[in-house]
Amino acid sequence: MDMRVRIEQADDYSVTEQVVKSAFANAEFSDHKEHELVSRIRKSDAFIPALSLVAMDEENQEIVGHILLSKINIRNDYQSVESLALAPVSVLPDYQSKGIGKKLILEALQKAKELGYQSVVVLGHPQYYPKFGFQKASQWGIKAPFEVPDEVFMAMELHENALENVSGVVEYSSAFFE
Repeated sequence: MDMRVRIEQADDYSVTEQVVKSAFANAEFSDHKEHELVSRIRKSDAFIPALSLVAMDEENQEIVGHILLSKINIRNDYQSVESLALAPVSVLPDYQSKGIGKKLILEALQKAKELGYQSVVVLGHPQYYPKFGFQKASQWGIKAPFEVPDEVFMAMELHENALENVSGVVEYSSAFFE
């Protein structure tokens, strides 16, 4: 399959939301509202248009996947450090397990690094995300703002030692909690 990744455009939004909805339709650990989350993030201050990417099936000229990185803060009593949240990454069911999610993640992380962002957090599968360099966020003293198992809340440095003096609780955009 010939596939390319590009920045999502405003006229892609409704198609992208259908891709996200379809991708999570049968997901075990899902509230099945991820497409609504994407829409809310786009309308928030946390949205970074350059880090909302789609995967295109070139043959059918069809959007088959989407990834979104949005702004968060890691805050403690002494500092607040800007970071990114990877959420969600979505691939149409018929296109899953073909490396599209991996390509979206790698492209998004590279673009975030080029844009000068220092780190990314993800709440995700503990066997999947470490392949990209994610590690338990707790090793840096970074915590989720809600109860989650330690092994599923992960972070990664986009630049060497970017999280060396960072600790605290992740502050997601209010779009995550509406």
